[in-house]
Amino acid sequence: MSGKRRWRIAVDAMGGDGAPAVPVAGGLAAAGRWPVEILWVGDRERVEAELRRQADAPPPGRIVHASQVIEPGDAPVAALRRKRDSTIVVGARLLRDGEADAFVSAGSTGALMAAGKLILGTLPGITRPALAAVLPTLDGRGFLMLDLGASAEADPEQLYQYAVMGALYAAGVLGRPDPKVALLNIGSEAGKGNRLYKETYERLARSGLRFVGNVEARDLFRGPADVVVCDGFTGNVALKAMEGVGEACWRLLKAEVGRSILTTLVASLLRPALERVRRRLDYGEYGAALFLGLNGLLFKCHGSSDARAIANGIGAAVRACEGGLLARIAESIGREDGEALGRGR
Repeated sequence: MSGKRRWRIAVDAMGGDGAPAVPVAGGLAAAGRWPVEILWVGDRERVEAELRRQADAPPPGRIVHASQVIEPGDAPVAALRRKRDSTIVVGARLLRDGEADAFVSAGSTGALMAAGKLILGTLPGITRPALAAVLPTLDGRGFLMLDLGASAEADPEQLYQYAVMGALYAAGVLGRPDPKVALLNIGSEAGKGNRLYKETYERLARSGLRFVGNVEARDLFRGPADVVVCDGFTGNVALKAMEGVGEACWRLLKAEVGRSILTTLVASLLRPALERVRRRLDYGEYGAALFLGLNGLLFKCHGSSDARAIANGIGAAVRACEGGLLARIAESIGREDGEALGRGR
């Protein structure tokens, strides 16, 4: 680790359900795995107390004091103006001013999106940022899906930009040099969907991206592509449906296991295999969602993230930094050579 650059990752120590204990634990775990200097953004006294409780030795990094927290129920834009010393505002400013290479938070999605637009701004040529996350597949590879809710609406050119940015992420961060790109739709055949999706299909089909056509939501767990593109309304509905199905399956499994002594015994024997399946389908294994298109690497963890998910979110930030993701997007957007765009060359 000594030969690598040490990346400065700002972590919202007060964001999420388990703050500050969970973000601190996640940051400490990440510091042991990746070349990072953690900038702990939050109430100095509480963060210091948590670091003393959890850390055996002084961790690499420093505390950046922020006296306020934007709550999930706060109106995003109003909260940014009213709480100028909140962790989200302070973290976004660190990113804007070059004091941090990335910012990771489990705080309010709306406030993070608003902070990204107002404080960071978008990269030149990007008309609308998208929320992108790696979602699980049955084979364990995962796929990048966007937009997951940054904007409810989009036009064909914006969906094309999502596809370009997603392909660059897949190539530079996920290590997929020739990523397959698909369009989430109500049918796999060409010509399916409303006007937006029909026009977007045509736009992607004539691009140089490795476009493999439409994909239906029921096939997402099979990993039909490396990147799946949709508008934010559709993506958010699909994401929450996937999360709900996963949770329901585990609840049903637990209920069935406890019905008899025999099923309980069998479950105890299968516990290692069941745990591997659970981890394979757990979003926390894949890190955080990224607001692609902003002029800065702003990552959003789930509000209920545990320390492992926070650590993996920091790991995703490190990979984005090492892959030069922002520079790749800035260089590629606006060019007409779609093949070079999509394949990260």
